[in-house]
Amino acid sequence: MTFTVAIDGPAAAGKGTIGRALAAEFGFAHLDTGLLYRAVGVLTMNRARGVIDPVSAEMIATRLTEEDLKRDDLRTAVASRAASRVAALSAVRAALLDFQRRFARRPGGAVLDGRDIGTVICPEAEVKLFVTASEEVRARRRYEELLHSRPETRLDAVLNDLRIRDARDAGRQDAPLSQAEDAVLLDTTEMSIDDAVDKARALVRAKLG
Repeated sequence: MTFTVAIDGPAAAGKGTIGRALAAEFGFAHLDTGLLYRAVGVLTMNRARGVIDPVSAEMIATRLTEEDLKRDDLRTAVASRAASRVAALSAVRAALLDFQRRFARRPGGAVLDGRDIGTVICPEAEVKLFVTASEEVRARRRYEELLHSRPETRLDAVLNDLRIRDARDAGRQDAPLSQAEDAVLLDTTEMSIDDAVDKARALVRAKLG
């Protein structure tokens, strides 16, 4: 059986949490596609001594493996900014396209979350969700997440980074962040994560029959 759940949305909206919950519930494989870009961004900066070089980024993207996604430095603010920059490179997106599509149609089902899953990567996905929340709520969530490893983190700085990333993701030429026409909107601003997961589960169950 092949069955794809595509979850898109801006940073810290809750799409990763929902994706992991659905994968666990239905026995699907899960891919946080943002990790692909974070890994490419971090590896590129390491190779080019802090610079995002487009040629290096493309080369690294073509050679990326699932092992690269297990690095322990992919959840940092630096990795987040690097991911947004390499995601704007057409050659990097093209290099990672096949990786994501193969994962999406693997036997047994798959859940992918990112920013262009339902529009570009898997337009044929059986279930499409667009998960969002207000920027203030998303900033607070990301702030609380970072606070454990970086006590010096400031909420205003997190909010500013998030606004910059939102603008870059929505404004890039290739595959900008947008809601697929047939995606179900889940606004988690005033919704508990349990309620959001319940709604997503119901949609998947209905499609599975």
